[in-house]
Amino acid sequence: MKIKIKSTVLLFLTAIIWGFAFVAQRVGADYVGTFTFNGIRFLLGSFSLIPVILIFEREEYNKKKMLKTLAVSLAAGTILFIAASLQQYGVVLTGSAGKAGFLTGLYTVLVPVIRFLMGKKTDILTFVGAFFAVGGLFLLCMTGDKLTFGKGDIVLIIGAVFWALHILIIDKFVNEISPLKFSMLQFFVCGLISMVIAVFTENIEITAVKSALVPILYGGLMSVGVAYTCQILGQKDADPTFASIVFSTESVFSAIGGAIILHEIMSGRGYLGCVLIFIGIVLSQLNLKEIRKKICNRNKQ
Repeated sequence: MKIKIKSTVLLFLTAIIWGFAFVAQRVGADYVGTFTFNGIRFLLGSFSLIPVILIFEREEYNKKKMLKTLAVSLAAGTILFIAASLQQYGVVLTGSAGKAGFLTGLYTVLVPVIRFLMGKKTDILTFVGAFFAVGGLFLLCMTGDKLTFGKGDIVLIIGAVFWALHILIIDKFVNEISPLKFSMLQFFVCGLISMVIAVFTENIEITAVKSALVPILYGGLMSVGVAYTCQILGQKDADPTFASIVFSTESVFSAIGGAIILHEIMSGRGYLGCVLIFIGIVLSQLNLKEIRKKICNRNKQ
């Protein structure tokens, strides 16, 4: 029981840190550009994983595995760059950490939907979840009696598609690579591309970076280094389905953080939309067959 409590606490701590990262992104956007913010925080996040790797991923050198890890890191890091850039730009355009969190969270619904379109079997709860998520999306994006998808909403939704693609590429190669080294390398790729583009497209000022230092440190060290370590430790003794549901509360904590720290306020219809999206996210993580098996096993006992 102690192990389960410990893993549950670590999983929720991960979700809380990730959720409040949207607040850090919102605040950081007031001082530095999208690429500057992401470049610095992802490079920091990459370097912060070095001690984690030394502790949790000591393994004999395998040339084939290392080359595969490098190749997948380059591909995933590029997709991560696109997803993170769209997310940060979407946060800037919407000006809302809570809304950005829920719209980004749609990637958890999109993953099984995309897998279905690729010809893979998908649980019926995925489509029920997608129905709830779409309904919530409409309510969240309504202004008065009209459905208005602002530029920021569209950017965040497109970003969610790339977050889903990022998950799928990891899912495909996860058993062929070193997971922690992969994470460090993909964050480095994302951060490096972001910084190169920032140098040519944004005005990088030291005073502005200093002003955004707390959000950048939180986004880099806490959201990547600390949260990723908590995720690893928490998932060791947790059911995968339970873990994914806990992680989905990230969007809820983004709204809580936005309300408490940034004093963000949505309409009643907007909050209802968030609730429907969250229900959709949770349902998309469930597997009806597994639930039936667990019920049958308990009845037999």
